[in-house]
Amino acid sequence: MTIIAIVLAYFTLLFALSRWMGRKATNETFYRADRQSPWYMVAFGMVGASISGVTFVSVPGMVLKTQMTYLQMCMGFVLGYVVVAFVLLPLYYKLNLTSIYAYLGQRLGARSHKTGSWLFLLSKMTGAAVRFYVVCIILQRFVFEPQGVPFAVTTVILVLLIWLYTRRGGIKTLVWTDSLQTLCLFAALLLIIYKVASDLDLTMMSAFSAIDSHELSMVFVWDDWESKQNFWKQFVSGVFVVLVMTGVDQDMMQKNLTCKTLRGAQKDMCSYGVAFLPANMLFLALGVLLTMWYQKQGMAMPASGDDLLPGYVEQTSSVFHLTSYLFVLGIVAASFSSADSALTSLTTIYCVDILGKKDDERLRKRTHIMVCGVFVLFILLFKMINSTSLIDAIYIICGYTYGPLLGLFAYGLLTKRAVNDRMVPYIAVASPFLCYAIDYGVGQATGYHFGYELLMLNGFLTFCGLWLSKH
Repeated sequence: MTIIAIVLAYFTLLFALSRWMGRKATNETFYRADRQSPWYMVAFGMVGASISGVTFVSVPGMVLKTQMTYLQMCMGFVLGYVVVAFVLLPLYYKLNLTSIYAYLGQRLGARSHKTGSWLFLLSKMTGAAVRFYVVCIILQRFVFEPQGVPFAVTTVILVLLIWLYTRRGGIKTLVWTDSLQTLCLFAALLLIIYKVASDLDLTMMSAFSAIDSHELSMVFVWDDWESKQNFWKQFVSGVFVVLVMTGVDQDMMQKNLTCKTLRGAQKDMCSYGVAFLPANMLFLALGVLLTMWYQKQGMAMPASGDDLLPGYVEQTSSVFHLTSYLFVLGIVAASFSSADSALTSLTTIYCVDILGKKDDERLRKRTHIMVCGVFVLFILLFKMINSTSLIDAIYIICGYTYGPLLGLFAYGLLTKRAVNDRMVPYIAVASPFLCYAIDYGVGQATGYHFGYELLMLNGFLTFCGLWLSKH
């Protein structure tokens, strides 16, 4: 019951903050926060929104299979954020966009605009459902299941809570609530690291020395070109993942577009881009410490890396309840900071791009409720079919559904050619299927399967299809 009280207290604080920020809110407030957000608040909140509950659960467990090589991709993320800041943000601010997919309409045509919008709706709804699935599973496991509450009811309750604190102020509310959630997330993470180190009889300095000398602390893979963990594959893939999952993603860009000036938005983007590397380093360091703890206890490692941290919490919470409290708080903060902005951006795209009714406030409110309902259905569907690591599942989904978005924006930015606008939806649908066929064929012939570079292949196929459409 203490955990339930903590979660309710946390949401009471979020709701109070949303009520305060939602005063006299209009559609312009909901969509763009009246373009008055301080850049440093956006940057701090974006760190938490970028991390999500998947990172909290899956990244520590990644050390079991890939050591700390995920940092190679995070290094690519940093360069990707710089590119977004100085290539895409100036374009979006120059065109004064509410929806970034309006650029596709101006550059390529009306069907390209709609195609980009629908691709985002599918991609974001799927990816956000995967991320939020984490918090639903964790709270079900630690809180609601002992009370006999079904998983479906847990999901509905949690999504309802998000709707309550985002329905009025929208993106303006999220700039501030995400900052609070980022603060809670890192407080929980650091306290858990301290707790694990204490269980190992280590000070914080000796803990990091032990991590540095551990066999799982390897970061770089230079010599194995077939490995998915090869540095250049990871680094370049990291750049393109950011270009797609941030630069051409309405969810991530909508907050950045609330800054007062382009200069402020660029400061925001570069600041949280750089912060992403040490943030993930902390999660991986926690993974190494947890591995050492399992070894010290003489316990077998979990079959799935996603169970590494939850397993530790279950083993220690009976003795030290604060561990489970911190874990649940961190999961809730991380997951809600990404899910709330996803629901807001999905509402924005459906009203502004799909329906073309930016100023209809009643429609926006009804759409927000509808999006929450569809979100619940996606979470329940993912629970039925998921059979892989959550972090890998997101990047697999990203590769297939975000690839056409990458191709569309790359074509618009890198060429001055027109397209056959009527063919764009067909090209965007065909590219992922062709990408899958190539991956399958190469795998059958050589045994090699594409990893994160799948995103680049998909975008390239879309680019080629757009180029050929004018011949």
